Amino acid sequence: MPHLGLPALSRRAFSVSLFGAATVLRAQEPEMHWALLSDTHIPENPEDAYRGFRPVENLRKAIPMVLDAKPQGALICGDAARLKGMPGDYQALKTLLDPVMSRMPVAIALGNHDDRKNFLDVFGATQKGAQKVKNRHVLVIESPAVRFIVLDSLIQPNLTPGLLGKDQRTWLAQYLDTAPALPTVLFVHHTPDDSDGSLLDIPRLMDIIRDRKSVKALVFGHSHRYAHLAWDGIQMINLPALGYNFNDDEPVGWVDAVFTAKGASLTLRAIGGNKERDGKSVVLAWRA
Repeated sequence: MPHLGLPALSRRAFSVSLFGAATVLRAQEPEMHWALLSDTHIPENPEDAYRGFRPVENLRKAIPMVLDAKPQGALICGDAARLKGMPGDYQALKTLLDPVMSRMPVAIALGNHDDRKNFLDVFGATQKGAQKVKNRHVLVIESPAVRFIVLDSLIQPNLTPGLLGKDQRTWLAQYLDTAPALPTVLFVHHTPDDSDGSLLDIPRLMDIIRDRKSVKALVFGHSHRYAHLAWDGIQMINLPALGYNFNDDEPVGWVDAVFTAKGASLTLRAIGGNKERDGKSVVLAWRA
């Protein structure tokens, strides 16, 4: 499988958006087919709106699409709740997700608009794949093809920047060193750049994963943009927001993703915003 030739970028250059060919990855078995969502921002009040978008309405539109795609699972990459992660937000989210959760596993990362306690009170403190990392919601999801590691970058509700912290970074390094060899994709809410509102310990995370070749990609949300880049050979995938965009040029939607031992195929499913790339696919190849 040819590499798309995406350049390795400095942290300051990371904000540039590049999209490649629309060739669909013809993955060979085994594969891991998941629906990837981010920044759903579900409020308790279904009429709550921002920039003309109603997050509850958007998720209602997306759920039948996800079910029709028949993925093996679904993942929300942070900011599941509207602003402060109130209990009612998560009750509303759980009700909306019930048709999906009845058919497949659903994993949820925590972002800066989430509240860890309120989330766990509604969705359950013990979830499949949950790891023992102090004061963090960390999941490991494995298939014969690929391993997902869902990290927790929440510092406190409604505080914009994110931080993994020493305990979680130490756990990750030890886990990667001892886990059976398997292509691994990391998920974290915050963007890996040098903005004051991004993942503050991204240099330390990169120090961990740069030379651990089992890590093939880092998937994140937070920016409400859709982009992908290669950084030190690691694929960096910025998921679009489902709740609303910050810029009219960006789509509002989710990504239908197929992962294999060799790479990934990502297909945008736009339900609002800029729909120019709706239905278009991009193929990413893993580093050796």
